Amino acid sequence: MSKEFTHIDKDKPTMVDVGDKTETKRTAIAESIVQLPDDMAEHIHDGEIKTLKGPVFQTAIVAGIQGAKKTWELIPMCHQINLNKVGIDITLREGLEVVITCEAKCSGKTGVEMEALTGASIAALTVYDMCKAFSHNIEIKETRLVRKTGGKSDYSNP
Repeated sequence: MSKEFTHIDKDKPTMVDVGDKTETKRTAIAESIVQLPDDMAEHIHDGEIKTLKGPVFQTAIVAGIQGAKKTWELIPMCHQINLNKVGIDITLREGLEVVITCEAKCSGKTGVEMEALTGASIAALTVYDMCKAFSHNIEIKETRLVRKTGGKSDYSNP
């Protein structure tokens, strides 16, 4: 069975019509990984980096939630959806690897993958923005969908 792109209609971009779809509970989890340079270790205290702009990880959490809520304004073919929940968790792993996880939930006719991916991405970009005065050797290594449930099919990428 061949898969088709959903956002093309007779060779022109279009927003998918979800009007006839059934509402279901939908959840998506995405993660972004940010690698901090070794010389930033001295600035981490009690699991946080405090800068003149404020606490980095706490600010990134707020930015990620805000980004997820504005996904439909940023990604042209995304529908505006009513989010029931957006949660951002930030974990600092050994080797100064920052793992940002975003969970988005809704009850609707279209999924929340883009909201979860946008939330994780915006949080990662916020970490970069708040730390770039110290070093530009910060690397956003990957952003990926970890899991989604609801709708036509479920997906898991552990």
